[in-house]
Amino acid sequence: MSKKDLEETIKEKVSPMLEETMEKHWGITIPQLGEELSDKLKNPQLNIYVPANLSFSAAKKVFKAEFLKRELRLQKGNISQLAKVLGIDRRSVHRVIKRLGIDIDVVREKIQSGENYQQDFVDQALRSTLEQYKEIIQPQKMEKMYQEVGTLSRNIAKVIPHQDVTWKEAEKEFEKQFLGRALKESKGKVGKTADKLKIRVETLHRKIKKLGIEV
Repeated sequence: MSKKDLEETIKEKVSPMLEETMEKHWGITIPQLGEELSDKLKNPQLNIYVPANLSFSAAKKVFKAEFLKRELRLQKGNISQLAKVLGIDRRSVHRVIKRLGIDIDVVREKIQSGENYQQDFVDQALRSTLEQYKEIIQPQKMEKMYQEVGTLSRNIAKVIPHQDVTWKEAEKEFEKQFLGRALKESKGKVGKTADKLKIRVETLHRKIKKLGIEV
């Protein structure tokens, strides 16, 4: 499924599911909630926790290791298949695994199917999005919505399968999201953000321009 197809599927199938559930339990629909969920579903490769207090280089290393372990589990430990999905050769995969100190045997013990992963991802995306509306929606109504998360996750996962992401795409998207979040926390102050992330101001300026980050 291409990115364009994914966006159309979210608009035509996922949004109506969410709106119907909100209407059923809340009596209203919140367009912004749907938009926030859609944004998360369009970037499944970033469903990886990286502490915000790390330097840029340390955060990138954590992301690469967790991303690679996840993709290896999804490919059932098959290095050749993983290399094909990531768009790099097998030697490069082995080099990265060694450099990041990843224990392949441990990773292979936690094999996960694409279907199960996608359902877990959708479930987490739904819950994290709903969390932002706890202060707005009455507790009883919010609880009813949470009870629907399992069913919603299964139904949404059926129409938007796991999206394969190349190594370069994942790295680029991580940088864009991580740096964008850091800049937002620093109220757009490039110098302050650079100091916090331990990178040169010139480097940060270059990445902002290259990645199209809004400051």
